[in-house]
This record gives sequence, structure tokens and C-alpha cells, in this order.
Amino acid sequence: MASNAAFAEVANLAGDPARAGMLHALMDGRALTATELARVAGITPQTASGHLLQLTAGGLLSVEKQGRHRYHRLASPAVARMLESIMQVAADTAPRKKTFVGPRDVALRAARTCYDHLAGHLGVALADALVKRGDIELTADAGIVTKSGAALFDRLGIDLGIDLGASGKRKGRMLCRPCLDWSERRPHLAGHVGAALCKHCLSEGWIKHIDGTRAVAVTVKGQRNFRDVFGIAMV
Repeated sequence: MASNAAFAEVANLAGDPARAGMLHALMDGRALTATELARVAGITPQTASGHLLQLTAGGLLSVEKQGRHRYHRLASPAVARMLESIMQVAADTAPRKKTFVGPRDVALRAARTCYDHLAGHLGVALADALVKRGDIELTADAGIVTKSGAALFDRLGIDLGIDLGASGKRKGRMLCRPCLDWSERRPHLAGHVGAALCKHCLSEGWIKHIDGTRAVAVTVKGQRNFRDVFGIAMV
């Protein structure tokens, strides 16, 4: 169990407005430079570098060096889950007053990436469809792919990459798990299966990234396949 001091340190790292903005920008799974993250947070690159050092030392970010550039990304799916949970708590405790949402807000609620998996209305609808069809089984904190689900993913050409160790048990990430969606207030699909499904949707052109946001747009091809394969009607 984490100590109170460790808990307070993580809370403090995520609680600064500039650092929170940079963490939020990395929620789509991309790796960004200090200059790009400074622009997102509205601070100078020098100030951003100091914040990024703290986030990396605190275990919330990892850094990759390519040539002259250093790229920052969230350190793990656990960090992404923490941020998504904070967003949900923030939404639940925000003052109940009428708000006006712009196109970006509508797009984020419709479909977005949550680190390496799909969230928003699309992500929740996919999780609901897979559970209803009996392709996955979800509990409050874990999930499995059933025999019919394995056959479905195989037909779609989605490699779940199940790596079994000598004991016969799966090594690495949990096969799938629910992740509470901050905008829908219900779970979408995370874990290895959620990541593989998101990757497939992007590579097959069912969805595409919207510049400047972690929202994704469902293409005409995607609308057809989400309807035919999963029974989901995307308006």
C-alpha cells in the first residue's frame, strides 16, 4: 500500500494546472516534445522542462530520445486510468450550472482515445455490444475474452498476442478490463483487448484522429463496420 507521502506526491504532481494540461495532452497515447507540451500548457519551454523533469522523476512520464529530440509519454496505462478517474470525479463535483459546449467537447464525448483504447460514446457502445454478444465477460475490475469473442477477433484479423509463460498463464497486461468513462459514467473497454481493438479501428480506417484533440472521427467505412460487425449505429 502506498504511503501517505507517496500519495501526496502523486496528487501534487497531477494537481498543478500546467502539469495537468500536459498530462491531459498525452492521454491519446502520443509522445510529445517539451516544446509541444509547453504550447499546450501555455508556458515557456524552459518552465515546461522543469515540470517534465518532476513528472518523470515522479513516475508519471517516461522519456524517449530520438536524435536531438526528447519525447515524453505517459509512463503506463495505470497513469492513464488515474487521469481518467480524476476527470470523472471533476465532472461529478463541478458546480451544477448551465454550460455551453463547443464542437471539440461534442467530439470528445462522441469518440476519443483514452491512452491506447477507445472511450466516449463509441467506446462504451463497443463494450456493451461485446458483452451483449457474449464475446467478452466483464467484472468490476477485470475481464476475459470468450470462445466466441476469440473467433470474432480472429475473423477481424485482430492479433490479441496472448503470450503464455511456462506455467500456462498469460504474461504481461491483463487481457481486458473495464475503465470507467468520465463522460458516459459507464465502462469502456481497456487492457490488451481494448488496445488491440483501437489499433485495428485506426489501421483499417474506421476512425481517424482529429488534429489538436484526442477526439476521433468515425469514417463512412467505420459507420458501416460498426453497424455490421457490432450492431452499433453511429449518428
